[in-house]
Amino acid sequence: MVINIRGLEKKYKPLFQLYLPQLQIPSGQIFGLVGNNGAGKSTLLKLVLDLIRADKGCIYSGNKRVDKSEVWKTYTGSYLDNHSLIEFLTPEEFFIFIGSLYNLSNRNVFLRLGMFRDFFNNEILNQNKYIRDLSQGNRQKTGIAAALMINPRVLVLDEPFNMLDPRSQLILLNLLKKYNYDFGATILISSHNLNHMTSLCHRIAILEKGSIVSDEMTSKEQIQEYEQYFTN
Repeated sequence: MVINIRGLEKKYKPLFQLYLPQLQIPSGQIFGLVGNNGAGKSTLLKLVLDLIRADKGCIYSGNKRVDKSEVWKTYTGSYLDNHSLIEFLTPEEFFIFIGSLYNLSNRNVFLRLGMFRDFFNNEILNQNKYIRDLSQGNRQKTGIAAALMINPRVLVLDEPFNMLDPRSQLILLNLLKKYNYDFGATILISSHNLNHMTSLCHRIAILEKGSIVSDEMTSKEQIQEYEQYFTN
């Protein structure tokens, strides 16, 4: 599913402004956003998900404007932060609730959760815990799994490697690669982890003060270039 951004502006007085004249993310591409804190990564992802509205411009998912249509929501999965979790539910109840929004039976929900067995590491399901009682890392895993469980054609993740231990980060990296390969999903992802981003993403854009200052197809050899950019 192609994502098109045209003439996008979002202002936060008095200092910050996100300004993207044009950006296209082709169907099936893993598109990464990197940048320092406050560069506009989370703001852009929220605009793509219509969680906030732009001052100018528009965003299309497929041929639908995200601020004018509900259709794109049926094929879009996302996890931005813990605020999207329902903390008084158990993980099982939360997964069933999310599945019901996409007409998934309870049986299909738990069949699909099988792909996360290694990622969950026997710490999420059948623990008799509410989400609020899980560790930050396991809450992160719950949100990511819920976003992937619906088999989205568009997946939006904000800092998904945060709060995960190194083993879980590697498992997630491979999960996202496999999901993209198997389903041809368009994935938008932000992260501070440059090693993971250069390994995972087909293309990386660097945001600085609300504008894209670099937008290139990636290779593992480019890691030094990105590291130098953020240390200069």
